[in-house]
Amino acid sequence: MSNFTPNDLRRTLARLRWPLRLTWAGLFAESLVRALWPLLSLLLLLLAALMLGLQDLVPVELVWGAAALAGLGALAALVFAARRLRLPARGAALARLDESLPGRPLQALLDDPALGREDERAMALWRAHKALMARRAESARAVPGDLRIADRDPYALRYVALLAFLVALAFGSLWRVGSVASMAPGGPALAGGPVWEGWAEPPRYTGKPTLYLNDQPAGPLDLPEGTLITLRFYGEVGALSLSETVSGRDAATDPEAARAPSQDFTVLEAGQIAIEGPNARTWEVALVPDAPPEVEILDRPEVTALGEMRLPFAARDDYGVEAGEARIALDLAEVDRRYGLATPPDPRPEIVVPLPTPIAGSRTAFEENLIDDFSKHPWANLPVRISLSVLDAAEQRGAIAPEELVLPGRRFFDPAAAALIEMRRDLLWARENAGRAAQVLRAVAYRPEEVLRTETTTLRLRRLIERLELRARYGLDEEIQEELAEDLWGLALELEEGVLGDALERMRRAQERLREAMRNGASDEEIAELMEELRRATEEYIQQLMRQQAQNQEGQEGQEGQQQQGDSMQMTQDDLQRMMDRIQELMEQGRMAEAAEALQQLQEMMENMRVTQGQQGQGQQSPGQQAMEGLADTLREQQGLSDQAFRDLQEQFNPNANRGESQGNEGRSGGAGRGQSHEGQQGQGQGNEPGEGRQGQTRPGEPGQEGQGQGEMDLAERQQALRDELRRQQGRLPGGGTPEGEAARDALDRAGRAMDRAEENLRGGDLAEAIDNQAQAMEALREGMRSLGEALAQEEQNRQPGQGTAESDRRADNRDPLGREQGGNGSSSTEGPLPLGPDATDRARRLLDELRRRSGEAERPEIERYYLNRLLDRF
Repeated sequence: MSNFTPNDLRRTLARLRWPLRLTWAGLFAESLVRALWPLLSLLLLLLAALMLGLQDLVPVELVWGAAALAGLGALAALVFAARRLRLPARGAALARLDESLPGRPLQALLDDPALGREDERAMALWRAHKALMARRAESARAVPGDLRIADRDPYALRYVALLAFLVALAFGSLWRVGSVASMAPGGPALAGGPVWEGWAEPPRYTGKPTLYLNDQPAGPLDLPEGTLITLRFYGEVGALSLSETVSGRDAATDPEAARAPSQDFTVLEAGQIAIEGPNARTWEVALVPDAPPEVEILDRPEVTALGEMRLPFAARDDYGVEAGEARIALDLAEVDRRYGLATPPDPRPEIVVPLPTPIAGSRTAFEENLIDDFSKHPWANLPVRISLSVLDAAEQRGAIAPEELVLPGRRFFDPAAAALIEMRRDLLWARENAGRAAQVLRAVAYRPEEVLRTETTTLRLRRLIERLELRARYGLDEEIQEELAEDLWGLALELEEGVLGDALERMRRAQERLREAMRNGASDEEIAELMEELRRATEEYIQQLMRQQAQNQEGQEGQEGQQQQGDSMQMTQDDLQRMMDRIQELMEQGRMAEAAEALQQLQEMMENMRVTQGQQGQGQQSPGQQAMEGLADTLREQQGLSDQAFRDLQEQFNPNANRGESQGNEGRSGGAGRGQSHEGQQGQGQGNEPGEGRQGQTRPGEPGQEGQGQGEMDLAERQQALRDELRRQQGRLPGGGTPEGEAARDALDRAGRAMDRAEENLRGGDLAEAIDNQAQAMEALREGMRSLGEALAQEEQNRQPGQGTAESDRRADNRDPLGREQGGNGSSSTEGPLPLGPDATDRARRLLDELRRRSGEAERPEIERYYLNRLLDRF
């Protein structure tokens, strides 16, 4: 190729013939698309409209107007195409192909040297250059045309036309295009005779497509109930008529209606549809009925310890259930009409609760749970009748017969709380019971120190009694009735769950509630809930002991600390967890006497033990422990401030009372200086109790400073200082980003707002309202501490997974195959009870159920029932 000749050039160009032709075709297609896209888009739109039958849905005049506009648009598109359509030249195709190659070899092959024709060496170099360009040209491939016209169609109208055409192909018919010809005067349809069109549109909820009746042959036709039939007759009026027996209407009464050009009716029954006249057709319609929906209750409702009800149900329908509801009505005939229920009840509407339905998936058949809490409703724990009903898309209703049950509600095990809830129920039952409820509550509060735990609770109950007596005398409207009921509910919760800030007292309270539940025959769910509450209270107590241990270890050194540690009782968290699991297992097996004994042992251990966790000698507090301790101090200070406000309120009504001398008086410090007077003078009583104030520290708003020589602060200023301290603690609160940590922050926000309101009440002299807001602040503080404890426990679990498993494995290895502990020399110990299987557990439960049934039979002798009750008394 170094001696490149003209023949070589011709052969090279011959090999480029097809790539050049294809490149020219690409240029022509590019010019064609850019010139004809408006016309093609307009034709696709017109064809889509005709295939969808839009011309049959509008007046004929509008069709003519649209046709005129379409003609003008087509003419403009043709002019546009004529001005822009050009045949590409061969040189343009060659240049396009040459641009796609490196160095533009085709142009180089066609060039001639301008100088040096006489120089043999220059010409040899020129021929070598052309040989190189020829080799490059041999690799040429056809260049496709650029069919993109986005710059000429910025609104993508061509895609709109294409989408409309695809929709017409899927849902339209080519037969409808011919119907437009019959609309022109003297059109071919009129010349050939009358024509008709028809559609059968099933209800949308069936999911079935619309049928074009012109495409359906004569014969059987299956249509769902509620299908809309649309018929249109074109041509001479009266040449075509309709005869049908599926809509239930009587065509004989109005013969003219059968020949109307427009026919619309709904299929309600099986029958026949016939079009009489030219191109007649007849269909035998078989009705596909729409069955009503069905619903059923699968099992008795499940109730949690806090009163939440879970009612399983199932619903089904051939096309899907749209909605449902549960209606709950009081079964007055089954109510034990005694005490407050003997009064005729106030009218109260039924409880209507929507039934849950699946958010995603099919609704033709599903199972769900109706979950709701009716504990605060007046009918809680009373006989009711519940009925479920569901609705389908055709508005057909399916329901079940009402079933009798007791409306689940929360059970209160504290006697005083149960009395408040009973009076609340009587008050909501009938407003006439306000006087009787006040009398019963006065009897309950006759000796408040025996049933109530704090002076604040006593004051709140007395205020409620006074309001009840006042309303009973002057009348009680519905709004005040609901307000009093809400106050009674909150006070009962406070009595049931406890209001003390000390972890040991909360744990004792949880143990008392568990014993009361065992004695009263609580359900397994309630016992499990109370057991979980005991676990949480025990964990809080362990954390308090750990904090106290860390503080004590800071001052212990050498043999003295080791001797004190050796004298204390040692127990790991794993041992404690296993002991509580054993208590729950005994309760589930019905062995309540053994469970009560183990619970008593647990209480004694917890009050005297010293928890060992991690390495000994670690006295540094974590940020979480510091936050918990700070919140506990704030709670104690708020309790002391509330007690002081209560005593000041007492002194307003009894100014001659001896100050600082009543039994249990704690002085202005709220527990930090027992025996001090109200004026801040140091008394002769006992000093500070452990845990009720850190000696040697002074914090803003901290009570108990009167005996240290400082001046007495105003109650409002102390409340403000306490609010500022809480705001400082919120800024250092750990657990951010977790649900538990956010819940703790929300609770502390509520506590801060309640403190602000209490401060305003104190500045305004409204001590009673201030005490209420302080009680709300304390409750929010306790909730925040619980949430913070859960957050810290979650962090500890994530940081130290598997803690305590080694000790558990060692304990498990020290048991024989029957689950008994082995002695040190390998012998089996018989001190522990032999583990029981599921059969023994079932027998124990059946025995307890039989004892309860017999003890409730009034016809049995009194001595026998007394004996049965003694058996059921598990303590």
